[in-house]
Amino acid sequence: MFLLAFRSIFRHKVRTGLTLAAIIFGVGSLVLIGGFVEDIFIQLQEATVHSQLGHIQVYRSGYTKLGRRNPYGYLIDKPEQILESAADLPQVSDQLLRVKFAGLANNGRADLPVIGEAVQPDKEARLGSAMTITSGRQLTGNDPHGILVGQGVADALQLEPGDYLTLLVNTTDGVLNSHEFEVIGIFRTFARDYDNRAVRISLVSGQDLIGTSGVHSVVLSLDTTEATDSVARALQQQLTPQDYEVRTWYELSDFYGKTVNLYRRQFTVLQLIILLMVLLTVANSVNMAIYERIGEFGTLKALGDRQRDIFRQVMKENMLLGLLGAGLGVAIGVALAWAISGVGIDMPPPPNSDVGYTAYIRLVPGVIAMAFGVGVIATVCAALLPAWRVSRLPVAEALRENV
Repeated sequence: MFLLAFRSIFRHKVRTGLTLAAIIFGVGSLVLIGGFVEDIFIQLQEATVHSQLGHIQVYRSGYTKLGRRNPYGYLIDKPEQILESAADLPQVSDQLLRVKFAGLANNGRADLPVIGEAVQPDKEARLGSAMTITSGRQLTGNDPHGILVGQGVADALQLEPGDYLTLLVNTTDGVLNSHEFEVIGIFRTFARDYDNRAVRISLVSGQDLIGTSGVHSVVLSLDTTEATDSVARALQQQLTPQDYEVRTWYELSDFYGKTVNLYRRQFTVLQLIILLMVLLTVANSVNMAIYERIGEFGTLKALGDRQRDIFRQVMKENMLLGLLGAGLGVAIGVALAWAISGVGIDMPPPPNSDVGYTAYIRLVPGVIAMAFGVGVIATVCAALLPAWRVSRLPVAEALRENV
């Protein structure tokens, strides 16, 4: 029966070729566009993790809701328990301590409100692979009085490496404290808003500046981003929920979540459009083919075939057509993805960024399976109504088409 179906669909080679072309185009387009969208997600994900947030952050319980009102009321005085618990997890590659503060930066000529982070420089340099030093160098452990400033801060205050910058902040006791730092380097991340206000100093200097020995967060860097959820669950089970809260990078990045939702909805609409395009194209081809073969189906009924036999025959032909078209579409889409990724696609800076990037076409099994399924399902669905109609034609009426 499948041999008969194969011979039947190639009875009219031109029509079948046009139908296959529509299926191949639709499936190949889904492979390419789906791979492009997945690349956007992955690159944005890695930029988010490796420029600001790390994979997981641990805070005092209540910090994410109330920490902005009273940041010094949610310091972790003894982070050793968190460090020991994280050290037992095999996927954790590094642990970093951070203190956050807000204040004024003064270069002797102007003031600028800034948000600061006191960090462990050497560990942050390993984590921050997506942070670009545009001028100067990275902060190191040998720079207790050094400071890294965001590109926007440097532009606003006209700073260059070697210049001096004074930070004025409130301490944990509520009094003002200031310290002068030397600009070691100027950095840029994927987020322009962050670069316009961010500065970084060493952890020791930051704790001395605000008068504390505690930290605001413990940041974990993992071997792979895919392990984020499993490590977060394991760590939360080891820590007391009343004392600490564990947050993943995607929970902390509102921009990432909104971007993913936007692109996923756009891709869903595109899937529906391609599904409809293939459906209408195949339906037109199937209707024409069946109309020309009404006499043939009448003869088959006269020889003893029943309605379900005719229906099955038409559906087998179109399922075979869908499998063939979807298979060729996937093969062509994968080949084009490899070719395009070998060259790369130069992309302009995304929203809220000043840095362009090179995009690629990711070969994601789920996307390829989805594209293949859309091709087959659209072809099969397009044949349902014509197959049902022709299977119910009376034998006498169908045989008249042979005259």
